[in-house]
Amino acid sequence: MIIRQESRDDYDSIYHLVTTAFGAAGAGDDSEQNLVATLRKSERYVPELALVAEEDGKVVGHIMLTRTYVTNGGPRFEGLLLVPVAVMAEYRGRGIGTELISTALRRATGMGFKAVFLAGDPEYYCRFGFVPTIRYGIRSSIDIPGEMVGHIMVCELVPGALDGVSGVVELC
Repeated sequence: MIIRQESRDDYDSIYHLVTTAFGAAGAGDDSEQNLVATLRKSERYVPELALVAEEDGKVVGHIMLTRTYVTNGGPRFEGLLLVPVAVMAEYRGRGIGTELISTALRRATGMGFKAVFLAGDPEYYCRFGFVPTIRYGIRSSIDIPGEMVGHIMVCELVPGALDGVSGVVELC
């Protein structure tokens, strides 16, 4: 398996991958793949952090980290938003998602980013160092049910990076 930066030639494959991966996961709408396309066209896009997993010349996984901000009325804190990570159903359970996430976090750290935010399953993402943002007094920019608050998570890439940071994180 090869992990590499996405290219324009991958865009159709990524769109199909995200569509089928989230359809298989029960999401059932087209929001995730359209979000990828929208973020790619925005000023938040970080090309070096949009990665694909390739096996035998086929794109089987994708991850994208884009810029996001925590605001509280004063200076804003710049971080990254992980949205989404997707692996083709028939390739799941082989560590591809883990490798995509680990590679993206290492690259982000190397580029000087200090924290990565996401909305996701705490049981899955805790192994990468993600914890609920509420530990830091950071809330979501989108309304979510109370029982889902712990699904808004952050991983400090630099220990102590979120000391003194609070407010609202932009989740898109």
